[in-house]
Amino acid sequence: MTTRSTTQSFHPSLDALERYYDAAPRSAARVEDFGPLTLFVREGAGWPFYARPTPGHPGPVTAADVDAVRARQRALGVPEALEWVAEVNPGLRAAVEESGLGVHEHPLMLLDPQAPPAEPHPLVRVLGAGDPLLHAALVVPRLAFAAPGTDVGGAGVGELTAAIVAHAGDGLAQQVGERIRAGRTAVAAAVENGLPLCSGMHNPVGQVSEIVAVGTLPAARRRGLGRAVTAALVADARGAGAATVFLSAGDADVARMYASLGFRPVGTALIAEPAGS
Repeated sequence: MTTRSTTQSFHPSLDALERYYDAAPRSAARVEDFGPLTLFVREGAGWPFYARPTPGHPGPVTAADVDAVRARQRALGVPEALEWVAEVNPGLRAAVEESGLGVHEHPLMLLDPQAPPAEPHPLVRVLGAGDPLLHAALVVPRLAFAAPGTDVGGAGVGELTAAIVAHAGDGLAQQVGERIRAGRTAVAAAVENGLPLCSGMHNPVGQVSEIVAVGTLPAARRRGLGRAVTAALVADARGAGAATVFLSAGDADVARMYASLGFRPVGTALIAEPAGS
């Protein structure tokens, strides 16, 4: 069981994405070496990171390797999670499943360099490091991802207001603000009546940037806000010099929305978590 055949061919863009996946967490994480696997441990506030295959490691990944990483994650009090690209590391899934984790598949999509820019949306803007709405914008995805999917849900402005208060002082806005100043992150939000209803970000490393954490307040879904925020992030990434822009879609419905902006499937992003997560 090997993580990658040395003779296997795959979409050439995946090489750049693989380098990005290894580089991007390093600006905000401590790195722990587990041989064929690398564990990223977040430093400071924000969503916890994960383990992923070590680029260029010649040996196989075994269930024992996965078990060792999971034990370390439990000791650290962080989620037991691994992420990788199926086409780059095809043998890892068997080891992960042998270790007892469940695997979720997500379309991995790359922006067509020839895709025309979308029209800007009147509610959407890119937030600066000191924008008073930055904290609220970073709270929106918490409510969005707690109710996954594209259907209109119950969580609305009242729930968002309560969550903004509950997460006040968590340090995330300060940390993201520092990353914005350093050019490592950009945040866009759809703002209506003084509150963000949808937000997302992209994180550039060199000429590659990944769009992440695009989430719409459940009660505000089906208004095109996720598409509009994504379009603003694409424009910002391109304007900053990104030659490669990519993302992972939550499911096929979300992938169709991204396709309307010019994103095309190039592979499958896999996320492993304990069964039932």
